[in-house]
Amino acid sequence: MNQHLVEILIKDIVASLPMKQRQLYQFIIRLEDELAQQAKTSDHFLSLLVEHAPHEQASRYFNRSYGETVKLMKEIEQEIDAKLQLKMKKSKWIDCTPILSQKRETTSKHSLFLFVI
Repeated sequence: MNQHLVEILIKDIVASLPMKQRQLYQFIIRLEDELAQQAKTSDHFLSLLVEHAPHEQASRYFNRSYGETVKLMKEIEQEIDAKLQLKMKKSKWIDCTPILSQKRETTSKHSLFLFVI
């Protein structure tokens, strides 16, 4: 599936999470994304993760233990993954190009698809 569509589905799933889970997930992901933007290489990114420790920052910000934060984040990621897999399994592409051609009464160079979740 297209990476852009996967990102849209993930955003939808994250938006449906309970507020506390959503806030924790978004906090950590935002920090990780900022570090990824700064990193010049994958090794540099890993060293930035160790240096800035997004999970530790989240622990302090949300007043949780580090272990509790890591455990909850893993649970959230597993839930997101399970819901994403289900949405991807249920989704389908419908080729509406023939309908477009009939409406225009001509053959078109364009295709029209409907993505259904």
